[in-house]
Amino acid sequence: MKVTITKPDSTLFDGEARLVQLPGTGGKFEILENHAPIISSLGKGVVRLVLADNSEQTFDIRGGVVKGQQNDLMILVQ
Repeated sequence: MKVTITKPDSTLFDGEARLVQLPGTGGKFEILENHAPIISSLGKGVVRLVLADNSEQTFDIRGGVVKGQQNDLMILVQ
């Protein structure tokens, strides 16, 4: 799925991922390909991406929101 992670002043990631783990305000959750549409707030924590080659990338965030539909995930973070 296409994943974009954006801060107010820059883009942290723009590419493809197989799995995204996010720090929701109610606890961690994961999004896989073909996930149902979602909008959720994010708390302080780590965003973890598993890329197509099974490598991982992580980003520390202070909070934000995520919106996803049709394998297109946009994550706005602080």
